Amino acid sequence: MSVDDLLTAAARARDAGDAAAERRLLDQARGLAPENPLILNACGMAALRRSDPAAARRWFEAAADRDREQPALWMNIATACRTLQDDAGEQSALEQALAIDRRNFMAQLRLAELHERRGDAIAAAIGWSAVVQLARTVDPQPPIVADAARRGEAFLAAHNGRIDARLDALVGDKVDAMGDAARRFRACVDHSLGRRRIYTNQCEGLHYPFLPADEFFDRAHFPWLPALEARTEAIAAEAIAMLRDAGPLIRPYVRMDAGSPETKWSGLDGSLDWSACFLWEYGVRNDPVCAACPETAAALAAIPQTNIPGKAPSAFFSILRPGAHIPPHTGVTNTRAIIHLPLVVPGGCRFRVGGETREWRVGEAFGFDDTIEHEAWNASDEIRIVLILDVWNPYLTTDEQQLLAAFFEAADTV
Repeated sequence: MSVDDLLTAAARARDAGDAAAERRLLDQARGLAPENPLILNACGMAALRRSDPAAARRWFEAAADRDREQPALWMNIATACRTLQDDAGEQSALEQALAIDRRNFMAQLRLAELHERRGDAIAAAIGWSAVVQLARTVDPQPPIVADAARRGEAFLAAHNGRIDARLDALVGDKVDAMGDAARRFRACVDHSLGRRRIYTNQCEGLHYPFLPADEFFDRAHFPWLPALEARTEAIAAEAIAMLRDAGPLIRPYVRMDAGSPETKWSGLDGSLDWSACFLWEYGVRNDPVCAACPETAAALAAIPQTNIPGKAPSAFFSILRPGAHIPPHTGVTNTRAIIHLPLVVPGGCRFRVGGETREWRVGEAFGFDDTIEHEAWNASDEIRIVLILDVWNPYLTTDEQQLLAAFFEAADTV
């Protein structure tokens, strides 16, 4: 019989539970080809099945010596070492397998388990991070991969919680006293721990370079916010009256051109699930709405709105019906800041900009960069209403604002 025939016969004996026959056939094969790594590996597997991990390790090492580029042989050595409780040997074998193929999922998994078992939290976190990242590339996930991903995510969540607790003990008081800078520091920590992305500007139109890509602007940039907030009750009353009485002046916010292809906006196209009542739109005053909402019009006149004919300012009541969702999207230009003044906010309403999600709170205004991906939800059973307006990005100087206005004028008149 040839070596291949003997190996096939040994496999049949193994499947039939005849260990003695399997061993005899493997001995015959080894007599014909004593250096063949397949035979040596098969001898190792047989030794494992008869609960002799020391012998199995010797066979596997002999096989790996003859075929050092085969990851499965190093994985088998690692298995024998684990059974022997030889952590150093197991780690060495797993690292050999990964040196051949860094994307070997089982090697990454066994190494993460080893570090966790040995209590090496930092190495285990690195290992489990690799496991989770690899698992995300597998679709569909077999049960062993899905289970490993769940265990990895649980370990990393607990590990990050311990880091948070230690960090809070070290500098918690200082962070709490930092004001808006604390938000940046926490975003840095969360990104480092893999808990959030750092989002960048994605402008659908004009991108002004080198401005900070901040999700939510520091309130200190808008010293007029408290005066606007003080008018919340009166503005909200006018918005509610408009919603009740001014049907034709309220329209769907999303209005796609006929023949437009299917997009993420198609579900809101022409729908009052997200609607708007404009006081100003692209630099044009809506006189009927402003006349019906004198308090809101006065509040807008009292703040430094952008003035670019045909483009800005815009200001409107944004109305989101129960259950509505505004999908993730980005705005036209980072030369502006978008201001929200929440007017009617039932529970279950959320707003995400980049990696931070907030709940609107009635009367608490904020500014954000809408060229950073953002989305909104109304998970309540009631209408949500927010006054939305645009102003210059606070990082632009007055000279830059004037130059930009001139640029827009030139672009529109040539």
